[in-house]
Amino acid sequence: MKHPLSVAAGLVSLLAVAVLATGCSQSSSSQQDSSGAATRTVTDMSGTRVKIPHKVNRVADLWHANNQVVMLLGEQQKLVATTQMIKTQPWFKTVYPGIARVKAPFSGDTMQMEALLKTKPDVVISADPDQIKQARDAKIPTVNAMYQNFAGLRRSVNLTANILGGSAPVVAKAYQKNLTANLNTVKTRLKGVSSRPKVLHIVNPTNLNVVDGRHTIVDEWIKAAGGQNALTQTGNMISVTTEKLAKSNPDVIIVGSTTSSQALKALKKDPVLSKLSAVKNGRVYGNPQGTFPWDRYSAEEALQVLWAAQKLHPAQFKNLNMTKKTQDFYQQYYHYHLTAKQAQLILAGSK
Repeated sequence: MKHPLSVAAGLVSLLAVAVLATGCSQSSSSQQDSSGAATRTVTDMSGTRVKIPHKVNRVADLWHANNQVVMLLGEQQKLVATTQMIKTQPWFKTVYPGIARVKAPFSGDTMQMEALLKTKPDVVISADPDQIKQARDAKIPTVNAMYQNFAGLRRSVNLTANILGGSAPVVAKAYQKNLTANLNTVKTRLKGVSSRPKVLHIVNPTNLNVVDGRHTIVDEWIKAAGGQNALTQTGNMISVTTEKLAKSNPDVIIVGSTTSSQALKALKKDPVLSKLSAVKNGRVYGNPQGTFPWDRYSAEEALQVLWAAQKLHPAQFKNLNMTKKTQDFYQQYYHYHLTAKQAQLILAGSK
């Protein structure tokens, strides 16, 4: 890469309660393990209590998305293992060039235990059940950080902050306030607006039949942004026939991992989907991609909800400056000065 780095009141209330309820419940009092080293216990996203070192200095983060959370919390220097996807994620590399020196203990998508052990992690963070089992069998403290909704995002950020220690919990608290404020902004601006555009979210432009259904993090931000999922099917990255996609008749189509122009180009090539009103009306958008794609499991979901609301309800958000919002976010959490041009590239879904 050559460049540098409806909406129901109950939703917001539930999220606010979630952060208060989970912020202080992740760890227990200090203990000692059999070697006499100080330890503490955290409860991961699956409800499993995991004993970890009292002070964590070396983190093997095997879930792509959670690496971004570690960086958001200002503790990226603790990463000793990551994933190949993160090492090649353009904006992640721009904001944190040091990721190039972090090992990726994988062969393809398969974790290599010997390579992982060589990184000597204090803690492993993952979202994959097989990885978690392997690491725990190897006697490495391993935490499941997976979630599927906004409340889960909040808990996972708090959990990660608790693991990392230091100033991370303070940053997490600021992030929670930011997320709540953005959700409230959308709620306030959409007060009295009854229309809820139907949204189809396509995972990427290479296979237009792989989409995101209900009861997913994608479904959550669609609803929070004042829309409704065009699909009735449930699940992440599900395959749906072209006929069913056409029958869903979305008002807006959002495509991940691409730009708006490339997304529209891909849809226009399809003899069936090209006839959809969203395509004919030009209401096709590539989803922003920052240090991690905004549309799934991203801490930048705090920006996604604003961006999506502006696309779904342009009249209510015509004076929202997403370029500045993105710049401010990167400055506050990553301590990175994002230029206006860089922010616009991120918003355009460009790598």
